[in-house]
Amino acid sequence: MWSSLTLAAALSLGPAQPGGIQLTNVRMTIGELGPTRPNSKLLPGDVLFIGYDIDGLAIDPDGTARYTMAMEVTDAAGKLIFKQDPRELTDFIPLRGNKLPARAFVTVGLDQPPGAYVCKLSVTDPKTKAVTSLTVKFEVLKAEFGIVAVFTSHDARGELSAPTTGLVGQSIFVQFAVASFQRDAKTKQPNIEFLFEVFDDKGQPTLGVPKKHIQDSGVEADKGAFPLYFPLYMSRPGKFTVRVTATDKIANKKSTYELPVTILPGN
Repeated sequence: MWSSLTLAAALSLGPAQPGGIQLTNVRMTIGELGPTRPNSKLLPGDVLFIGYDIDGLAIDPDGTARYTMAMEVTDAAGKLIFKQDPRELTDFIPLRGNKLPARAFVTVGLDQPPGAYVCKLSVTDPKTKAVTSLTVKFEVLKAEFGIVAVFTSHDARGELSAPTTGLVGQSIFVQFAVASFQRDAKTKQPNIEFLFEVFDDKGQPTLGVPKKHIQDSGVEADKGAFPLYFPLYMSRPGKFTVRVTATDKIANKKSTYELPVTILPGN
């Protein structure tokens, strides 16, 4: 129902913070390296990514950073829904410094009841035993057809997370899933039409005809959601909006998701 990701950390130089470590720059993001989420409302099947900085953490002269992370998720009544016990983590940070951008995520199960929830993350510096924490409030909506779990990757399989800002000549893949769709009574398969469009900073479409995909087979009977992706080749600089539209032809329902993308000139 709930799952968490070991922190993915990288160096960001910053001044030491007095009084031990602090968790700063807390935000909910689209994917691990994407922009800030527009809101804290999630459909069942979605993923809540939390980004933050571990500020004031000492990094050894050999580039070794050690810290401990724990997570709890509670509902509106304070009932514990998910708990990850403290995990000792070690990262190699060759640029050193004393600030680590960190990530964690919570996956919302398809059967998760709607309501308000709180995610608490705690980080401990094993050298000083200093403990600090953050809390993020979010809402799980009632289950309905929708595009969820959006993120970008360098590879088609979605194993290498990518930012939504890149250079001319790069390629990224817009990964997503659709959840809570209907199935045909005879074929037991969904019938969903996907449209992939890109708009420039003036709102003009870059494609004369949207890229289309029909998914009406190949979805296992026990799956309430399935993933898909569209490739995006960064052929010219500018600010763009990627729009994915999914239409459930059986339930006659539509869901649209827009993702901002920035492409910088190459060297």
